[in-house]
Amino acid sequence: MVDDRKLRGLEEALRRVVAAFVSELPGEDEEEFMARRERILGIAKDRVLGSLNQETQTELGPHVSDLIRTKLVHDNPNPDPALRYSTLFSRLSALHVLERKWEVLYFLYLSSDSPPTASVSNNIFNGSVQPTETPTEEEADTGAFIGLHRLPDRRRGDPSGSLDNAGQNGVAGAPREGHADERKPKAAILEEHGAVLEPSEDTLLSSLPFTLLGVSSDTLPFASTGLTGPPPPTPLETPTDTSESPKKLSAAIPQSTFFPTTKLIIPTMLPLPVVSLLHTLAEPALLYRSLNEFVQSADDIGGGLIGQSLRAAIGQELRGYLSLIGGLEGEIRRAVSMADSADSRRIGRMGVTLKRCVVWTREATMGLRLMSLIVEQAKDKKGGQLISTIHGFSTSHGDPFVHSFAERLLSHVTRQFYDMLRRWIYDGELMDPYREFFVCEQDPSEIDHSEGRKGASSVWQDKYKIDEGMIPSIVDASFANKVFLIGKSLNFIRYGCGDSDWVNDYSRDASKELRYGDTATLESSIDEAYKTTMARLIQLMADKFRLFDHLTALKRYLLLGQGDFVALLMEGLSPNLERPANSIYRHNLTGQLEHAIRHSNAQHESQDVLKRLDARMLDPTHGDIGWDVFTLEYRIDAPVDVVITTYATRQYLKVFNMLWRIKRVEFHLAQAWRRYMTGARGILGAIDDKVGKDWKVARCVCAEMIHFVSQLQYYILYQVIEKAWNELQTAISKPSVTLDDLISAHANYLSQITSKGLLSPETAGRSKHAQPATKVPEEDSIFLAMLHAILKVMLRYKEAVDGLYGYSVAEYSRRQEMSARVETRTKEGRWGMTEADYHDTTDTDSRASTPLGTGRSASGNGRPDSSSGLFIPDASSEELLPSIRLRLKTVEDEFKSLNKTLLEELAYQPDSEMRMLGVQLNFNMFYELPVARKGKKEREREKERQREREKEVEREREKERERRKERERERERRKERERRERREKERREKDRDGEGDVVMD
Repeated sequence: MVDDRKLRGLEEALRRVVAAFVSELPGEDEEEFMARRERILGIAKDRVLGSLNQETQTELGPHVSDLIRTKLVHDNPNPDPALRYSTLFSRLSALHVLERKWEVLYFLYLSSDSPPTASVSNNIFNGSVQPTETPTEEEADTGAFIGLHRLPDRRRGDPSGSLDNAGQNGVAGAPREGHADERKPKAAILEEHGAVLEPSEDTLLSSLPFTLLGVSSDTLPFASTGLTGPPPPTPLETPTDTSESPKKLSAAIPQSTFFPTTKLIIPTMLPLPVVSLLHTLAEPALLYRSLNEFVQSADDIGGGLIGQSLRAAIGQELRGYLSLIGGLEGEIRRAVSMADSADSRRIGRMGVTLKRCVVWTREATMGLRLMSLIVEQAKDKKGGQLISTIHGFSTSHGDPFVHSFAERLLSHVTRQFYDMLRRWIYDGELMDPYREFFVCEQDPSEIDHSEGRKGASSVWQDKYKIDEGMIPSIVDASFANKVFLIGKSLNFIRYGCGDSDWVNDYSRDASKELRYGDTATLESSIDEAYKTTMARLIQLMADKFRLFDHLTALKRYLLLGQGDFVALLMEGLSPNLERPANSIYRHNLTGQLEHAIRHSNAQHESQDVLKRLDARMLDPTHGDIGWDVFTLEYRIDAPVDVVITTYATRQYLKVFNMLWRIKRVEFHLAQAWRRYMTGARGILGAIDDKVGKDWKVARCVCAEMIHFVSQLQYYILYQVIEKAWNELQTAISKPSVTLDDLISAHANYLSQITSKGLLSPETAGRSKHAQPATKVPEEDSIFLAMLHAILKVMLRYKEAVDGLYGYSVAEYSRRQEMSARVETRTKEGRWGMTEADYHDTTDTDSRASTPLGTGRSASGNGRPDSSSGLFIPDASSEELLPSIRLRLKTVEDEFKSLNKTLLEELAYQPDSEMRMLGVQLNFNMFYELPVARKGKKEREREKERQREREKEVEREREKERERRKERERERERRKERERRERREKERREKDRDGEGDVVMD
């Protein structure tokens, strides 16, 4: 109850409002004016104060707002008042000061000039009109909607089903007691003014239910349009609705390009207002007829399941429309039965008119219009594209009716989509016969075979793909990618890993129903499925298929990380690899491999790892020896080849071959160094007077080469491989790692090794004069070619030093033989040696050198044989030593030249570690590099500055020429002025002389 103080305040406020708005009419005396104002005040008190004790539902606010907005749109051709009202209404809704703001708005609406709608004005404050209720769960499941299956604003709980403007006696259209309804139907008004309705409104109303159902009648028949495209708009074919502003309708529902193939023939004798109403009623009839043909047609949209779901959803909406027409027909029959047969205008007074039929079918018309627009835009679309089209109406349209209608359609259309999604994320099976899902099987012709993928690699990489065009707008790209990974992982676990039992158990335990609108359940289901499947897949790869053990084995054996194994293998294989490649047998290689495994820490590896390790020979070419064609092989089976692909295996072999060559040079240099150092304390010391300086230079150059090989090995093994390995371990040890993450991390690992390890084609040098000693494939980098050339030069230098060592041994033997002959002759009592004795000693020395001469080639050209590193010449010692010295000098100069070129290239690499390698190779600045050259950009900037300077000089010269020309012109002008002044002075003098002659005359 309201207290007396508040009641008196409201009465005083109402009195002031009535006094301000009610003015005296012309010809009205003061008593009549006061009586009229008191009567209005009494009505206002009854309306306002009588509703204070009733509970008014807050949902009435939007309906009152719609009434006011409709009036503003109807009364003003300019939409600005309605837009301004919408802004003010939103600001008013946010305020919490007023408790009954909706009643205030409705009071202001009643106080306007135009009379209110009867069905609302008579009942809104007494609670007989309830707000539009949201569909119940049952209605939502069946697709029913208030605009397509129920007459609007029916009285809740009225068993007679009469309209809201029914009086208390239950008769439709009966005026309330004390409030006479002076409004008349439009047909009655037209007849009063002499207009003849033929056929009558009763006849039109009787035929209207059949017309709205697309059925022809004698009064309103249908005919074919004969059009194959949208007809041009004409004034008569444009539906007009005087009860609703066309601007609002066009703003509420986008105009569709969907056109009917039939037309409704309207009688030509009817007045224009009635024709206008029939045009408005013809729109839902034609739309229903076209949509019904679409539902009954056998051709699906794209032939897909989602297109069939759209057809079923539209069919269900049309069944709701049939319920609406059934209710409308019942109202018409009730009104006809209650009307007086003698008075044909009485049916209009019973509350059923063409105008009211337009109002009752307004929301249904909007729904039919929206469905026709969806059908038109859904042509040539299927799957996710179709869902995105319907979802666009829900998200990008401001009309609540369009939003709710599209959401209801989506709840039906997306059922097949969510069923495909459920099968994909719980079973790993793609049940998509019409290719409507955003995950699809990849066409074999589109698969990239450039990397030679096969086995499980192709199952993971090439079996499925994401179709970007089929991703519906109800999911984002990250969500789609997560769904793709879940299903692909389950499919790979089932078929690639052979663990279908786990997939079946997981599907049985975790499978849930997914539907549109349940975002929380969908996201939680996807997240849970993602975590479970990724964890299971990584567990299988790590435990069952030992992926991480294989990665470690590849690093130890193919990347030469197991030092003791590599040393034993190289020492055991060295005698065999010195022979020609075509004379080496594989069983010798595998035997030495087994020997290296048994006598190193590799014996503690698992048998699964060791049986995959094998030694083999590459295809040899003419002149190759064992060192050139030997390689280690590590066999990878499915499903591990998803991560360690065929391309990755080739990359591993490429790195192994490079490291094996470096190890070979290191092995030979170490052997030679030990021999030279041992000989320096014995044989070489005895002939130091003849070859001492040569050996000093040779040892220095060998030290340079050993330093180069050691720093290069350290850089590749530790600064490149170990660093990349640590990054790989960090990436694959994350808790949320996926198989794609493993593949990406391993690919990045190999990329770092090949690029920073001077093996990648992207690692390109900048020198133009770096020419490799041998021709290399185009895909190899310049660095790789330079390294191969440098390593070959080192081997050639080692052979040359072996020749010097052989010469030193021969010279030592000759001197020892000479000393023995001298001692023998001394013991015999002979002194000195004759020339014949000297020649005998030389011949004996040549014959004595034959056992050491096994290193000579069969052609006698002095090249060492593979069985010995000693170089035993055929010529005399006086001619041989200069040739050895020349060869040593030539190879040394070639090594230093290539080394400088490599250092120069490393100095300008963008990677800091590669630049640091150059610093380590030349730590004491022994190799003098050229002055730092300017980069391309710097040279371009220098040229640009030079051009600017030249332009500036040219501009200065041009200015100087202009100034010179200006001075010349000024000089000419001055001369011209002087000439004019001179002529003027002469003329004046002549004039004066003439005047003097005249005076004298």
